[in-house]
Amino acid sequence: MSPASHIAVHLIPPHALTRLAQEWLEEDAPNFDPAGVCVGSQEVEARLLCKTPHSILAGSPFFTAVFTEVGCTVDWVYQEGTEIGPDAITLTAVVRGPARCLLLGERPALNCLARASGIATRCSQLQAMATVRGWHGEVAGTRKTTPGFRLVEKYAMLVGGVSMHRQDLSGMVMLKDNHIWASGSITQAVKAARSVCGFSSKIEVECCSAEEGREAARAGADIVMLDNFQPQELHVAAQALKEEFPTLLIEASGGVTPENMATYFSPLVDIISLGCITQGCPVVDFSLKVQKPVAHSSLQE
Repeated sequence: MSPASHIAVHLIPPHALTRLAQEWLEEDAPNFDPAGVCVGSQEVEARLLCKTPHSILAGSPFFTAVFTEVGCTVDWVYQEGTEIGPDAITLTAVVRGPARCLLLGERPALNCLARASGIATRCSQLQAMATVRGWHGEVAGTRKTTPGFRLVEKYAMLVGGVSMHRQDLSGMVMLKDNHIWASGSITQAVKAARSVCGFSSKIEVECCSAEEGREAARAGADIVMLDNFQPQELHVAAQALKEEFPTLLIEASGGVTPENMATYFSPLVDIISLGCITQGCPVVDFSLKVQKPVAHSSLQE
């Protein structure tokens, strides 16, 4: 069964899947695989089991890419982006191929699937919280991702239903406190950034007060991040800025958690970003179990 039910699967270039799968396999088996001698290359079947009920499946393209690299096939029971059933253990996919090759791909593939599904599950929960409370802004991730694993984690955010925010430094200009201090002022920093990014990139400025937000907006910033504001302070500052700059986007960030996120909701807040989407996010428990061959006894006449 094809896993391609979620639109995000069409974002990933095939060569990126191949490159990542090869890198993960190279990391895990750069030389010999002595354990492969024990199992040989006979064809086997393994069942992918999910042991975390009500999880969102994410990362199936990467899981499949790993096994494709080692000559195995994957048939999915659940499609990408769907919730895996309520049972304590749920059959999610079946992998077939040469025994030693299947076991070569097992750990890299499971690592990717567990991490991506954990992020997607958390994102789905956060987005559901926003929907239930009628907030129409965007829940977003951050660049606080695992080195070398950003593409997977950003992809998982999309599968979970939230915004990736910028993918890297070139995706959007974000001027943080260190940029401001090093350049001398918000106005100077925005002017310098605009001179190189032109019309095609938005500029966001991290601000610690409403007055800094006004300076950023007057200098031409598209987005003001109100950083580490308490909820009530955030709402007051957002209202003041929106009254003066109606088209300005307001982002709340810093100190936001799943437990307190609802207190940041406001019609005047356009974006709420959370580092905990990737930092400290629980993984989904998957395991891959090779099936024992069925013994066939000969009939005696």
